Amino acid sequence: MNDLTSMSDLPAFRRRGGLRGRSLIPVGGERDVSVNRVPRDILPLPPEETHRSIAWRPGIFGALDIGTTKMTCLIGKGEADGSIQVLGHGWRRSHGIRSGSIVDIREAEAAIRATVGQAEEAAERRMDSLVVNLSCGRPLSRLVDAQIPIGGREVTAGDVQRLIAEGQARAWMEGREVIHTLPIGYVVDSIPGIADPIGHQCEELATRMHVVDMNSSALRTLDAVLQHAELKLDGLVASPFASGISVLAAEERELGVTVVEMGGGTTSLAVFCEGKLLHTAQIRVGGLHVTRDIAGVLSTSLETAERLKTMYGAAQMGSDDQREILSVPLIGENSDRLVRLQRSKVISVIQPRIEETLELVRQSLDNAGLGRLANGRVVLTGGASLLEGIVPVATRILGRPVRMGKPQNIYGLPETAAASAGFSTAAGLLAWAAGADRDFGDISAPEPRPRGLVKRLVGFIRNNV
Repeated sequence: MNDLTSMSDLPAFRRRGGLRGRSLIPVGGERDVSVNRVPRDILPLPPEETHRSIAWRPGIFGALDIGTTKMTCLIGKGEADGSIQVLGHGWRRSHGIRSGSIVDIREAEAAIRATVGQAEEAAERRMDSLVVNLSCGRPLSRLVDAQIPIGGREVTAGDVQRLIAEGQARAWMEGREVIHTLPIGYVVDSIPGIADPIGHQCEELATRMHVVDMNSSALRTLDAVLQHAELKLDGLVASPFASGISVLAAEERELGVTVVEMGGGTTSLAVFCEGKLLHTAQIRVGGLHVTRDIAGVLSTSLETAERLKTMYGAAQMGSDDQREILSVPLIGENSDRLVRLQRSKVISVIQPRIEETLELVRQSLDNAGLGRLANGRVVLTGGASLLEGIVPVATRILGRPVRMGKPQNIYGLPETAAASAGFSTAAGLLAWAAGADRDFGDISAPEPRPRGLVKRLVGFIRNNV
């Protein structure tokens, strides 16, 4: 069939300037447009290959989410159908943690012991090591470019390792520890988008890597607290990265999506595109700040404020909120007295803080330097995202499509499906431990560089003898 048809031969509705009202009906009568149409020859795409199921690592794994308001330990294993089964869980209120950082070692250690012990008892299994979330140490996200000469020969695995080492050397900063080294893609003689350069013939090989690092002293503190609790650090995963693993479909990560994990002490975000993690950021505002706002304005306890937020809170006003009356106990001299107030009063305290948090998220995305890659759909998750009406507020402020995200393909979480968004990070950590890390090609960071002449000499002898 000839597609180069003259304008005079086209149906009347295709020559019109626009499609309005009944413009799809040909001039001269209301009949089915497709009745006399000659079918167009179309070459369909080949069928997709059957989607492979995830090949989990054998064994049982543990994950520990150290949050500002709660700690969660999950012990589980991967199933043959691609799902994850939780065999035991521990869920306790956090102590010794503020804005994701350890501020009291003894309290944090006791909370970790209790949380992990609860999970071990339920799973009837003792865990020696755990994968833990990264939220302390002021994590930073950077893109690093590296290139090496090849000289016209075939690229080998050793060349790729040398390129990665060059990128890690460029990423190294005094007082910082690299946690994630994620190659975004390779460039072979200025040809981008190479997934695996091994076997290519080229003059120069280059890559862009996404590096996430943290304060070295915070990592040492975390490791020491775990050791005091008789546990080993089996791996660190950035909190929004872990949440993205648990709440996103592979197609979403391919097309482009931002996960916003709204926790108790921090709000963190991760940008995915083409199946890669491109950017992470952390904002030191979370659900606990909303609770403190309510307690301060209403002169009530933090426990009462948390209950008000959970049971009656919302991100925006509703038509019936002024008619619903709540009884709130006071603190201080009038601690034995209840005050009656409208539900709208509680919401009027919550709404500005939620809007401020989402404005900070929007600014962080706009300043990330990712352009259109950060303009895709936004998925909200985390315990603080469970406020009623938060999706339309986020859609308005972020200027992007927004949906709620909950852990997928994991069974046996501590809470019902309605509140499971609060366990997105823990679910992603368990998936990472079981084998989900293979999809991202994370490369372990090099050993810390020795400082000073003597230490450099010791390091040289250690590496070459």
